[in-house]
Amino acid sequence: MAPALDILAVVIFALVGRRSHAHGITLTGVLETAAPFVCGTAAGWLLASLTLDASPRTWQFGAVVVVATVVIGMLLRRLAASGTAPSFIIVATIFLAVTMLGWRLIAKLMA
Repeated sequence: MAPALDILAVVIFALVGRRSHAHGITLTGVLETAAPFVCGTAAGWLLASLTLDASPRTWQFGAVVVVATVVIGMLLRRLAASGTAPSFIIVATIFLAVTMLGWRLIAKLMA
């Protein structure tokens, strides 16, 4: 369930971004926007799983996932000649950190 919550955060990020910039909400468009960040999320999960002795629900695991999601997502967007303006990087980092670390905090408080 934990990986699905991180992917859900990325998909919501893509939906909100596409809607706020009037790009339209289509399955193809959302997948196109989310794909680089989903790749980053997968890489973050792999990296955290291999390097940390921590549960996926910990903030440390989540921090690795957030950093990988943003860094790899932005690198892939840059390679695809998509936007990586500084303001976009800041907004993406804040949104993904709040959502990906937020669900972990809620899970901890509920445990």
